[in-house]
Amino acid sequence: MTNWSAPQRPAAYAEQALIEAILDGSYTSGSTLPGERDLAAQLGVTRPTLREALQRMERDGWVTIQQGKPTTVRDIWTEGGLNILSSLVHSENQPPFNLVPRLLEVRLVMAPAYARAAVVCGARKSLEEFLSNYVNLEDSPEAYTTFDWNLHHKLTVESSNPIYTLILNGFEKLYMQMGQIYFERPKARSFSREFYTQLLEVIKAGDADAAETITRRVMAESLCLWQQAINEPESETRIIRDAS
Repeated sequence: MTNWSAPQRPAAYAEQALIEAILDGSYTSGSTLPGERDLAAQLGVTRPTLREALQRMERDGWVTIQQGKPTTVRDIWTEGGLNILSSLVHSENQPPFNLVPRLLEVRLVMAPAYARAAVVCGARKSLEEFLSNYVNLEDSPEAYTTFDWNLHHKLTVESSNPIYTLILNGFEKLYMQMGQIYFERPKARSFSREFYTQLLEVIKAGDADAAETITRRVMAESLCLWQQAINEPESETRIIRDAS
């Protein structure tokens, strides 16, 4: 943890710098941070500013602060909350490969539910209008990534449960980065195109059960396709390049 640049927004800078240090392994779970005076000097901020940053980090589950004792780094995987997940997604550090399949597993649970809810809530016309545009979709990773993101976003909005939308929005940056890797494979684009066709048909029929079933099957198979995509040569290079 050296060579930190001077902050423009001191508290936010100090918080982000410490989070990055935890994520890159400079401070591991159970370790203690340097004393307040030393850490503030390393970061180039005042002690009150550092305290503010640490208080925010304690709120989100990064550290434990006890008066008169060193600040301890927590186990974020067992004690963290959604704010930590958001930090992982938006971190300057490259997201670990295993983060994406875990997020896809969460989508496997969520997507069938919000697809069903969108149909039940009577959003057929709006969804039909959106999905019908897939026939003009450019055959490129960028076009498919954008369309797929917008589809899931629209489904969450039309589900009438804003929590789905808030959760999905937290992963937009990662979704767009990883989606372009996933959709580089023609098989993935063809598979999603078939999904859009089938989903459009059941939405036109107002069949909420079928929308749920189709979405569950496709989300499960897309997880397998992602695993295939990252196992291909040059996948890691592409991820590092796109994350930079």
